Amino acid sequence: MAKEYKKRDSKEDKPEFKKAVKRKENYKGSKKARSKAGEKLSKGEELEKTTIRLNKYIANSGLCSRRQADDMIAKGRVKVDGEPVTEMGFMVVPGSKVKVNGSKIEPKQFIYAVMNKPKGYITTKKDPQGRKTVMDLIKMEGSHLLYPVGRLDRNTTGLLLLTNDGDFSQAMTHPSFEVKKIYRVKLDRKPEKEDLLAWVEGVQLEDGLMAFEQVGFVDSDDPTVLGLEIHSGRNRIVRRMFEHLNYEVKGLDRVMMGEFDHVKLGRGKWRLLNDKEIRYVEKVKRKFKKS
Repeated sequence: MAKEYKKRDSKEDKPEFKKAVKRKENYKGSKKARSKAGEKLSKGEELEKTTIRLNKYIANSGLCSRRQADDMIAKGRVKVDGEPVTEMGFMVVPGSKVKVNGSKIEPKQFIYAVMNKPKGYITTKKDPQGRKTVMDLIKMEGSHLLYPVGRLDRNTTGLLLLTNDGDFSQAMTHPSFEVKKIYRVKLDRKPEKEDLLAWVEGVQLEDGLMAFEQVGFVDSDDPTVLGLEIHSGRNRIVRRMFEHLNYEVKGLDRVMMGEFDHVKLGRGKWRLLNDKEIRYVEKVKRKFKKS
């Protein structure tokens, strides 16, 4: 009688392997920090819909403590809907505009994250066609309150910022601020010298003249790979610049935006901004408010 051999289970069939796959994490960083950020997002959403004491409103914005908020209120440094408020215990209703020392605040704390966007994801909160979006990669309480800062094409990879801070998002994407962006692009062939010159001097597109700040070869082994710097935020501008001179873009990766980069962040991974990056965020916002 022939001996029967039991088929050995593959590694993928083992329960512990399946659990490991299920636990695969896109987030890089402290889980405690992520949990705290998620709680802040959810609490902020709750408070925006609730009538709350003015000092709690101010404190939860991250500006100061409740005791310090009381002191600001007593000194007449707080206005609600344009009117000074010195009454302790004043209640703020949803939709009110609160200013402290002339600057608008909100009953929420802002969260900032950076992602190394993978290919094949739509840069939006939701897609009516049901395609994968970058938000599918964010697993955190309150993540539905975050949104991408600007856009990257579905097949463009690289640095993408996410936040719930409208001022910061507008400052990073508004054309007048001309935020520096650096890309690495792979073309279908080595570019001609005259074309490299044209991209720097300016190319006339359907929406006006456009030029790269810098463009050049960055891979000594592959002359089809270029590095470029651009300050414009026009839609699909990098791809259109190359397509205008009949080059096919085989790959496009954004490696820097402002002072943010995705170094040491694997494709499809994301993390919260660190303290140094947050200081840059505040600098950008101050400049935005002065403009």
